[in-house]
Amino acid sequence: MKLAQLFTFLEVARLGSFRKASERLNTTQPAVSARIATLEETLGVRLFEREGARVTLTLKGRELRPYAERMVRLAEETRTTIGEDTHLSGRLRIGVSETLVHAWLPAFLSRLNEQYPQIDLDISVDVSVIMRDALVDQRLDLAFLMGPVSEYSIRNLELCRYPLIWVAAPELVGQADLRGDGLFAHTLLTYARNTRPYSELVEYCRQIGVDHPRLFASSSLSAVRQMALQGIGVGSVPAFFVQSDLAEGRLVQLDTKWCPSALTFTASYADQPQTAMLESVATLAQAVAASLPNTDKT
Repeated sequence: MKLAQLFTFLEVARLGSFRKASERLNTTQPAVSARIATLEETLGVRLFEREGARVTLTLKGRELRPYAERMVRLAEETRTTIGEDTHLSGRLRIGVSETLVHAWLPAFLSRLNEQYPQIDLDISVDVSVIMRDALVDQRLDLAFLMGPVSEYSIRNLELCRYPLIWVAAPELVGQADLRGDGLFAHTLLTYARNTRPYSELVEYCRQIGVDHPRLFASSSLSAVRQMALQGIGVGSVPAFFVQSDLAEGRLVQLDTKWCPSALTFTASYADQPQTAMLESVATLAQAVAASLPNTDKT
């Protein structure tokens, strides 16, 4: 009985599919089937019931699962604690908020490549609510998102926070009343509708009597900045993201009584046999975020 067989068994059990497990393990479906067949032969029991493309655990498979999880987890922890860091290997599916792409993701990837050269990454950039669902559904292994994720199966490691400010193009400032709460009567450029900044903005407008604010919501932080630069509206953005625009006079920071809450990010990952590796990668991200300027440490 080999660890590779047990790890493959856990992936098939977790995903309910030989095909999905082969994609997750970056191997072929026949190779996955062969590992499971060898494990079943070694133990002398059937571990899965095949129902078309879907597979489910047999009674003996359910009995094996906690033992396999402990054995694989122990192997991961041993490799992480005793072995050299550079020996960590595998394929990780990572989701990243676009805000962090502009903040410290390049520095993180450089450090990761240096410290863990045998880890392969599949990187997707998306909004936090979608990444939360992907983590819970096990379509992502690790996500750097606006967190924490309130789900019993997900672990959260605090990363960083970024205050938001209101900015506008100089020509817009000269044409419109953008003092105090006056700016909320104008076009507001903000994060996507399924985010906390958007919800907070709508609620604040309601509180001050702006019942139908004109909102241009975008999942792209770059798009919000471009719209602000073009004078389309007033943008709510992380301060670090527009530092050069403010310094060079392309945008002006507005003196307002209210801004959405600072963006708080976590490294969130599923509690699974790979947790030791995921924790190492998440801890590296935390160190990189803390080492760079413009980051409020959590």
